[in-house]
Amino acid sequence: MGRAFEYRKAAKMKRWGNMSRVFPRLGRSITAAAKEGGTDPDMNPKLRTAILNAKAENMPKDNIDAAIKRATSKDSADMKEVNYEGKGPHGSLIFVECLTDNSTRTVANVKSHFKKGGGEMLNNGSLEFMFSRKAVFEFLKTDDMDIEELELSLIDAGLEEIEEEDGTVLVTGDYTDFGSLSHAFEELGIELKTATLKRFANTPIELNDAQLEDIEKLIERIEDDDDVQAVYTNFS
Repeated sequence: MGRAFEYRKAAKMKRWGNMSRVFPRLGRSITAAAKEGGTDPDMNPKLRTAILNAKAENMPKDNIDAAIKRATSKDSADMKEVNYEGKGPHGSLIFVECLTDNSTRTVANVKSHFKKGGGEMLNNGSLEFMFSRKAVFEFLKTDDMDIEELELSLIDAGLEEIEEEDGTVLVTGDYTDFGSLSHAFEELGIELKTATLKRFANTPIELNDAQLEDIEKLIERIEDDDDVQAVYTNFS
């Protein structure tokens, strides 16, 4: 899981290297979280997490504050989380998560992206059983941190897997344990770098470089859409 996670993360950041693409997506998440649960991060865990992830991508404080302020504006549109599913070239399956103020526009755009990229949309729910949704946390290992002891401390909170590589620790658990794991990290005084919900393929497929390039072109087309927040696939 770790290598696949890192590959997708590296590929996405390569495409999203332009901050003019990254920050609006992060800002939308912050605004939506603030609009849903209030503008005080201490009282709104979802907002606190959105801010954490924005800081991990070096989003300036002014941008974060502006995104929170937009939630209280009378002109602020209601944002809705919607998911779309489809298949791409070479047996690839693609799960798309969006945040939109106009689902009619978004579904039309995503459907067009699939078609132009050699894929097609599927009925919602078609791929739910093909992916497992996980809570994923990333933080830096400190000198006094014992990974085995940490693992034992987090098991009751829902930990499923813990990996450490080059000083970075990656913890995963079921998505339903996102809250309990977040609370456990706070209790342990661990400063998280990122805290997100991600989807992982239950049966990953192997692809050669040429096939991978075809799928990446389709994913890039989808991720260029302003309404798209995340894209997941089933290649290993």
